[in-house]
Amino acid sequence: MDKSKLIKLLRSFSREEQREFRKFLQSPFFNRREETLVLFDLLEKHLKTGKPITDKPDAYAAIFPNEPFDDHRLRMLMSQLFQLGGQFLAVRGFMMDEAQSLLMLGQVLRKRKLTAQFAQTAADLATKLDTQPYRNPDFYQNKYLASLEKYRTAYDMRDVDATQLQSLSHELDTAFLARKLWQSCLLLSHEAVSNVSYDFGLLEEALAFAERSGALETPAIAIFYHCYRALTNPAEATFFQNFKRLLLQHGSLFPAEEMRDLYILAINFCIRRYNVGSQAYLRDQFDFYKDGLRQGYFLTDGELSRYTYQNAVTSGLVMQEFDWVERFIHGYRDKLAGPYRESVFSFNLARLAYEKKQYDKALPLLQLAEYKDLLLNLAAKTLQLKIYFELDEFDLLEAHLSAFKTFLLRKKELGYHREIYLNTIQFTRKLLETNPFDKEARAGLREEIAAAKNLGEKEWLLGQV
Repeated sequence: MDKSKLIKLLRSFSREEQREFRKFLQSPFFNRREETLVLFDLLEKHLKTGKPITDKPDAYAAIFPNEPFDDHRLRMLMSQLFQLGGQFLAVRGFMMDEAQSLLMLGQVLRKRKLTAQFAQTAADLATKLDTQPYRNPDFYQNKYLASLEKYRTAYDMRDVDATQLQSLSHELDTAFLARKLWQSCLLLSHEAVSNVSYDFGLLEEALAFAERSGALETPAIAIFYHCYRALTNPAEATFFQNFKRLLLQHGSLFPAEEMRDLYILAINFCIRRYNVGSQAYLRDQFDFYKDGLRQGYFLTDGELSRYTYQNAVTSGLVMQEFDWVERFIHGYRDKLAGPYRESVFSFNLARLAYEKKQYDKALPLLQLAEYKDLLLNLAAKTLQLKIYFELDEFDLLEAHLSAFKTFLLRKKELGYHREIYLNTIQFTRKLLETNPFDKEARAGLREEIAAAKNLGEKEWLLGQV
């Protein structure tokens, strides 16, 4: 039972959701089988304690005492509870979205020709939309749908005027443009990291309309427009700078989840520009990390991804913002997931110490943590390699290289990462074997490193040559 889709769903529930789900199951409107509530109560006890879920025969005996075990009957009951769990989440999500609830209520009242009640609901919805802080694509779509219901009511009453129709058309254009440009940015960003090529449909017409209609005065449209133009015209810096300016200026108009997606789009753009030699984008990338962290965009349920943590440190180290990096490493330590917290924290402190050439501090930090993440373990071993080399601790380095190679050969699951690190070890050995006073040999090694594929730490190796 422990690996069933039902258990996985229930484990995702918060304590509050578990309590509300029980009330949901007690309602005969949604559930008329007492056994589903009994099964949930049985499972909830295990969920609260974190103990493994009881096996099927024991569960069956608790639900259907004095009856022979019937696996099919239990599986059907589990399936029904799973479906009820999905219904609960859908209903809960719908009820928490006041705009969607009012839209649906207005539609129902209109169809029942309850004109006065519809008018009050429409007024409540208008107030709700106007007073909410966000002006993202969802807002403009809801604005259009609310106006559409008002138009349908006016049409039923033969009371439609030209201004209402014109306003409805304008709201549809705004909703479409915001959604279309947003979607196009997502397609482009996915194209950049995959071999997929997408058909963008009406995009060219949408871009032309946005440019000539004045729609770029709407921040949601302008942000996605300049984002798209930056992604498709990376050499034209104006588009990206407009995107950055609008994003920093109008961040409060978007929910944090959407802002995180936009910031990641911007950061990935900066990385790609840096990789083709545009050093200026390093500052932009760092600005996005700093502001995104300050605004809390990168937090999910109060937790910071260890990858975002390390990428932010990398950005700060490249900019040599050592004081900021140190404050960040300590300030966000407790927001890392528990299993990885100490190893990620210690490793990044070691990276900072290495960049400041405080090797005596870096080495103990690398040896301090247990690395549950295999790639982090490899990164730590690589940093240790660099420190031994730069300290001229060649005996320690030779032992480390041998142990590192043995470790890599044992890890069959590494895939292409194994080749990258094995190549790093190979060229480090060549560095050790090359006569530092032989200019011709050094030049040959430099050329060999520069031409090598699947090689980590290429810049560092070239620097040591």
